[in-house]
Formats: sequence, C-alpha cells, structure tokens
Amino acid sequence: MKRSLSMEVVRVTEAAAIASARWMGRGLKMEADDAATTAMRQVFDSIPMQGTVVIGEGEMDEAPMLYIGEQLGHDENGPHVDIAVDPLEGTNIVAAGSGNALTVLAIADRGNLLHAPDMYMEKIAVGPEAAGKIDINAPVIDNLRAVAKAKNKDIEDVVATLLNRDRHQHIVDQIRDAGARIKFISDGDVAAAINTAFDETGVDILFGMGGAPEGVIAAVALKCLGGEFQGKLIPSNDEEIERCKKMGIEVNKVLYMDDLVKGDDAIFAATGVTDGELLKGVQFKGGHCTTESVVMRAKSGTVRFIEGRHSLTKKPNLFMEY
Repeated sequence: MKRSLSMEVVRVTEAAAIASARWMGRGLKMEADDAATTAMRQVFDSIPMQGTVVIGEGEMDEAPMLYIGEQLGHDENGPHVDIAVDPLEGTNIVAAGSGNALTVLAIADRGNLLHAPDMYMEKIAVGPEAAGKIDINAPVIDNLRAVAKAKNKDIEDVVATLLNRDRHQHIVDQIRDAGARIKFISDGDVAAAINTAFDETGVDILFGMGGAPEGVIAAVALKCLGGEFQGKLIPSNDEEIERCKKMGIEVNKVLYMDDLVKGDDAIFAATGVTDGELLKGVQFKGGHCTTESVVMRAKSGTVRFIEGRHSLTKKPNLFMEY
C-alpha cells in the first residue's frame, strides 16, 4: 500500500466523528450512526484507492451504504485494499453523552482481512510488553500473572477491562479472586483493546465477548502497535454455526493475529467522538471544531497523533440537519 494512504484515511474518520458528535447526549443513537456512516461514505469517494468493504454496516440488503462488498475510492490505478469500518463505535455512548466513542477503520491489502461474520467473539488483548505471553484458552489467573510479570507489576496493580455484561460475571469473579483491578466499559471494546497498548490509559489487558467484526478491527490496530489479540468465534445458533463452516472456520478455534489480518502491512485510523483515555472528542468552537485522531501503519510501526482544526463554514456538509 502507498504510505500516503495513512494520512488520506484520517480524513474519513475525522468527517464521521464531526458529523456524529452533533448528536452527543441527545438520546438518538440511530441518528448519530447514520450521520457518521453518511459522512464516512462521502469522504471515501475522494480517497485514491480501489477498496472493497469486507466488514461494514451489514449485507447489501441490510444497509444503504458501507455494506459488505461495496466498492470505495476513486483511483482506478490505486492500491487494491480490503476495508473494515465501524463508522461509530459506541452509538449508545454518543446517545448517552458518555466517553470513549470513536469512528474507526482498518485497511489491508486485498484478501488480507478476515471477513468476520456478525456474531460474538471471545477476545483477549494486550499491548507490546505482554505480546506472546497470553493464551485465550488459559485460566484468567494465568493471563493476569503473565501480564504482571511482563510489565514488572504486582498482580494487584494490573487493570483488566471488559464490557459490563452479565455474561462476563465468571471472568469478573476470577479477576477479583486474583486480586487484580477492573475497569468496566459500557460499550466500545475496540477502544478498550487499543488502550492496552498505551501505558497512559492505565489498562493492561482486555477480556470478554464482543462483536467479531470489531475484533478484526482491533487486531489490525494491535498489529500496528506490536501488541497481541486472540479471538474465538462464538456462534449462538445453527445459522451462525453454518456460516462458520462456509467460511472454513472451526467453532472455538483460536484465531491469532495472522488469522485476523495477514501480511506485514495494514493501516488503522480512529478519531475521538467523545472524550476518552486516548483521544479527546470533537469540540465545537462556533465557526470551527477540533478533533483528535490516531493513525498507524503495521509495516513501518509509525503511530501518529493528529490534532485537527476544521472550518465549519468551508465544510458546511459537516453540520447536522435537524
């Protein structure tokens, strides 16, 4: 992929973040998601690439745009890439006016992203220091000890993060029994997975079940950061089991980084919609607004944090229509 593509795709997440941030705290999650999706789709048309959506808003008959199989980009001579998007990771977060909502996307060379079905995935994620030390099939206590040792901490100082769901109670009990600490999140486990790679967030390891498509996006980010992500698809009915069979994926088979994103080149970009540990959310200042984004590339290991100032008079399409 062209190196310049990293900077191009940030414009996509910035536009989606600005559009969806207008809906913060208004209790309208579908409107926020629609705003992000529409803005993201419009800007994708200006990116010099030939992209195919492999993880998006649903199948063609389920979503008006950014559906699986949709072709994006405008350059017939541009790189052929797979695209995974979550136009608004944290629709409930934005509706409630809470923290850690992001607009995210991941790009890899054609054929290199797992076309993850829309089902649950069991996940474990860590940053670079603990990469190679975890095992999704191991007891929770073993993974906590491994992270503590890798980061030169006592286990009481380790912070695990997971979605605050009843289905995770058995994990919560094991973390508490081990003496480690917990940071619960209401939604948005892509942000939580990325946070394990940044010491300033205070998060050491991610556990629990979340969406499989989001798992692939998180794996791309952690590949760029030198971290580790492991997952297992957890189908909930016969239809989902059959879909796994058609994809050639064994149920409960561990999916490692190279299963989720192949090759040595991938790009991840995210822009904050609401304030989080890693990125500030969009702030509106009258005639302009500000954004914070992160973009990273696996091949070079480069991570860039970008502060943007956007004129809302010169970009009127970023205003929300009431």
